[in-house]
Amino acid sequence: MRYVYTGEGAGKTTSALGLALRSLGHNHKVIMIQFMKGRKDIGEYKFQKYNKNYKVYQFGTAKFIKNLKSPLENDIQNAEKGLQFIPYAVKQKPNLLILDEINIATAYNLLNVDDVVRAIKKIPQSIDVIMTGRYAPKKLVDIADYVNEVKAHKMPRQMIAKKGINY
Repeated sequence: MRYVYTGEGAGKTTSALGLALRSLGHNHKVIMIQFMKGRKDIGEYKFQKYNKNYKVYQFGTAKFIKNLKSPLENDIQNAEKGLQFIPYAVKQKPNLLILDEINIATAYNLLNVDDVVRAIKKIPQSIDVIMTGRYAPKKLVDIADYVNEVKAHKMPRQMIAKKGINY
């Protein structure tokens, strides 16, 4: 199955990690490819040292892109490397492949949406795929079996990132 988690609310990556936890509980293999993320001090990255069936590959920098409407060439190159990594991840035969922040990377043209669709269509149907991130382009929504929109009904005015909850 193909899943899209998108929307303005918080919790898209967290939802994907919930499915990862469930999958790992059944001794399945999970691979997460993170686009636009490169921080090593986040829980989902650190967890891989505790479970051999879980691996995270990052294609971004330690800081989130400052101006999504005008990304640096390095940001575009990192996203392209992440997209090119998908076939290598598939060769590892995961049961679940999470493409974290691929929606927003595509929405802001760090990646070409047609290239992303082609890459996803090449992933065997035996591998479940989750695509996370705001602003999921229609072409990604169209190829998904499930599309969930995370909507913020209430959030603090100032977001305070809490270790173990938000990262």
